[in-house]
Amino acid sequence: MTMRARRGTVAHLSGQMAEEAVARVYLQDGAAIIARRWRGQSGEIDLICQQDGVLIFVEIKSATTHDQAAARLLPVQMARICQAALEFCAARPQGIDVDMRFDAGLVDGQGRVQVLRAAFGG
Repeated sequence: MTMRARRGTVAHLSGQMAEEAVARVYLQDGAAIIARRWRGQSGEIDLICQQDGVLIFVEIKSATTHDQAAARLLPVQMARICQAALEFCAARPQGIDVDMRFDAGLVDGQGRVQVLRAAFGG
């Protein structure tokens, strides 16, 4: 395996572990996981949850610190996620007339999770 392929594998596994850690936080908080890595024409949403009638769209970022992870959430990504969320909702029976929230799930280098509720999109 080349060094580049090894780095890609490590990044993929790290992303999966971060996603699982964030999903556990939502599950422990009583949310239902609707989808993981949902992909539409507008892009991918890492995690979609539902709690108390609210659809929660979560972008997951990991880095050495939570602050560094938060800095990786760029405005262009936030706009893409909002557009993808509208696409996701439009395909559901209730359409886009639903309460939505956009969170950021941040995972630091030690695997600690910080969830920023309503981090963007509104």
